[in-house]
Amino acid sequence: MNHTADLYRTLFDEAPDAMLVLEDGEIVLANAQAERLYGYAADELVGAKAEQLLAGRTFGEDTRQTARSVSDRRTRPLGTGLHLPAQRKDGTSFTADLSLSRITGPSGEELTMSAVRDASSRLEREAIGKREVLEEHRERAGRLESLGQLAGGIAHDFNNLLGVILNYATLLEREVTDPTASGDLAEIRTAAERAAALTRQLLTFARRDVVDPEPLDVNAVIRDITELLGRTLGGRVGLRLRLAEKPLVAVIDRHQLDQVVLNLAINARDAMSAGGALTITTRHEVGDDGSCLVVLTVTDDGEGMAPDVAERAFEPFFSTKPKGAGTGLGLSTVYGIVQQNRGDVTIESTAGLGTSVTVVLPCATETTPVAAEHRSADGEGSERILLVEDEQPLREATARLLQARGYDVVTAGDGIEALDVMDHEERPMDLVVTDVAMPRLRGDELAERLAVIAPEVPVLFVSGFDSGEAPLVGRLLPKPVAEQDLLRAVREVLDG
Repeated sequence: MNHTADLYRTLFDEAPDAMLVLEDGEIVLANAQAERLYGYAADELVGAKAEQLLAGRTFGEDTRQTARSVSDRRTRPLGTGLHLPAQRKDGTSFTADLSLSRITGPSGEELTMSAVRDASSRLEREAIGKREVLEEHRERAGRLESLGQLAGGIAHDFNNLLGVILNYATLLEREVTDPTASGDLAEIRTAAERAAALTRQLLTFARRDVVDPEPLDVNAVIRDITELLGRTLGGRVGLRLRLAEKPLVAVIDRHQLDQVVLNLAINARDAMSAGGALTITTRHEVGDDGSCLVVLTVTDDGEGMAPDVAERAFEPFFSTKPKGAGTGLGLSTVYGIVQQNRGDVTIESTAGLGTSVTVVLPCATETTPVAAEHRSADGEGSERILLVEDEQPLREATARLLQARGYDVVTAGDGIEALDVMDHEERPMDLVVTDVAMPRLRGDELAERLAVIAPEVPVLFVSGFDSGEAPLVGRLLPKPVAEQDLLRAVREVLDG
């Protein structure tokens, strides 16, 4: 027995951490490491109140309450979050990392044994690590924002060019009777429409695409496209849905939500060349500020990504796929959509073990409304339309499309010219169709002027991107606008 007691005493004295045994807040036993950590001799520690080791805090009751709180466990390991401000004999302070356990003494007395470690260096390293991660996040966000501005500017100009190509192709199709020429025009239209789709992805990344957000049940949308997802994934990749039991409603454009899910699914499929499983999970979470959040996670068991690849995954045109196998816009499109909807998206990936992409969106604050159905319209009419567009080729082509349907079209090159037309034309206008981004006077500014001088005239906006500079009061069509979409919108606005 004496040999065992001596062994325990040796283990206690030689422990790498400071060890203290307390009874009712008084130190009854201390080891050599405790002497070195606090700067007191053993006889100074034994019999002293433990609060003298802390910086401005009563220790005894805190320690007993903490020990009781972990009474269902014999020990609480170091580094599990129990920190107290400690003070050495010379007055210097440090942060103490504590491990507590309740023990029973030889006479049945209740004792608390505490292991203490100076956590100052570790906590400082953790704080530095957190600051570095935050700084990296800020740098990444800034880099993506700059890329987004560049992409948005290019896409805006490119949309006008595509509008010219598509509109003149439409006009030529009405005149051409030769089958070969008709086929050539069809190829031109197809290429332009593909380019328009790429432009929309760039604008989505730049958070400048024209959208129509509405409260949507994320679970219902995923179920609606399950069949499409299955076809997209193919036979070698299985689909597992783990959706929350209750509806999860977020405010987002339906087309954008479809894009997010499909793009993540396609990206995951391409990472599982040998087959595998794709899991889509939804859940509700409460944010740090108490807000309601909708969480969507898409997980694959594919190739995974190295850290340097995952870091760049959201950049437009960045891709690890073989040349010609992708545009590199899939994840950047997801990033743009989520940012535009005040959400967040993160990637967790390990090379060889798969990838998880998590999308977090704010919950809606109202119930989902029933989506309105578009009325069918032949697009023909005889009303007078003022068309305002600063790009001359696009202005002329659009005017011809409207005139071919019977409308009386007057054109203007910008907002100032449009106001001049409104002042001098004898016949009143029934509708103003205007671009938003124009020199001298923007489309939204023109609409504000018209609301004063001609409040009875409705305004239909057409724009290649949503600048976010001012909210638009009225309907907005995204460029390039297909003929039928333009004619339908014109008819619907005129009909109220």
